[in-house]
Amino acid sequence: MKIAHIIPGSGGSFYCGNCLRDSKYVMALKDLGHQVIKVPLYLPIFDDAHDLDEVPVFYGAVNLYLKQQFPIFRHMPAFVEHALDSKSVLHMAARKSGSTRAKGLEGMTISMLLGEDGGQKEELERLVDWLVDGAKPDVVHLSNALLLGLAHRIKQRMNIAVICSLQDEDVWVDAMEDHFRKEVWDLMSERGKDVDVFIPVSNYFSAEIHKRMTIPENKMKTVHLGVDTADYSLKPIAEKEPVIGYLSRMCEENGLAVLVDAFILLRKNPKYSAVKLKITGGKTGDDLHFIKEQKHKISKAGLDKDVFWAEEFEGEERRKFFDSVRLISVPVINGEAFGLYQLEAMASGIPMVQPALGAFPEVIEASGGGVTYSPNEPQQLADTLASLILDTEKLQELSAAGLAGIKEHFDIHAQAKKMVAVYQSVQKK
Repeated sequence: MKIAHIIPGSGGSFYCGNCLRDSKYVMALKDLGHQVIKVPLYLPIFDDAHDLDEVPVFYGAVNLYLKQQFPIFRHMPAFVEHALDSKSVLHMAARKSGSTRAKGLEGMTISMLLGEDGGQKEELERLVDWLVDGAKPDVVHLSNALLLGLAHRIKQRMNIAVICSLQDEDVWVDAMEDHFRKEVWDLMSERGKDVDVFIPVSNYFSAEIHKRMTIPENKMKTVHLGVDTADYSLKPIAEKEPVIGYLSRMCEENGLAVLVDAFILLRKNPKYSAVKLKITGGKTGDDLHFIKEQKHKISKAGLDKDVFWAEEFEGEERRKFFDSVRLISVPVINGEAFGLYQLEAMASGIPMVQPALGAFPEVIEASGGGVTYSPNEPQQLADTLASLILDTEKLQELSAAGLAGIKEHFDIHAQAKKMVAVYQSVQKK
């Protein structure tokens, strides 16, 4: 089977779980003998930006923004458009403020969802032309529901199955101005009629999306995320210093302030004077002021030397990070649809401490590799961290359980087989 995965890129400026999810599925599907092509949209794909040299980035973020905001740019010479879609320009754009912010991009989001009736119809035709003449897939898989504006034209011209993953669309849409939200959800419901199957990444998010979109039950099939434990190394808990880790984009929404405040509270007790905090996951320009505030709090508490900010987080640097922490907490303010960092951590033998929100309880219960706490407040998190960080025996138990749970419930190859079964079920129709 030949599959085209259409994936919005993050440009590698921060830990993008959705991009990494798709990249891992692509590799697993290839291991199963299928031909898979990653088709990047907007920016290069996180953890795999070299794909830009092999497949063009469609809907280049800089071109897209300029044409939407300033109609004069819709008549740019081809060589200017090509320059704005270059690897260097797109990577620079990924680091700027607003590159991943929904507020202010409501009009563009709606225009994209309108597909051939929107302002990007020429780019849509360019993408579909490339799929028809170059990729020639049997199945097109959209990374999320914000791309549903592509579905009708793909079905119309290619008459093939279109699949759409569902993960954290609510985070984007709910950040918009109030009067735009219903229009966007309604548009996604309407455009979703051209999709054969939706694949939410958790049972939690399957229930959540039903509150916002109209999707028939027979068009929904949950397939959890997965990792290959062979890709990760294991360092025994007892050989590590008492370091708490954070792996995600360094932003307010992902709960970094909750963790920083919890760490400061924890360190007020002399019993935990040896405990340190290590933070990684990248950032955008929007996050700089927030990060500065967190560093000021840490400095005011006299803990500068005990908090480490790791700028690099890909490849070998992420493995070094896993080797250096005893447990990881990413206390996302409102929870989220999954959180791939959970699987990466547990595959590395590292227990998770997560708020009882979103899909966190679902993943931790299935894996056995961590604990949840409630409410999602600094004192509650500090108390939970205090009960674990120095207890090497308990941490080792959670470590072993988590690794076994990943192998049993979240193996990427087993999940990829479920994905293929979904593809085949709609191809037969």
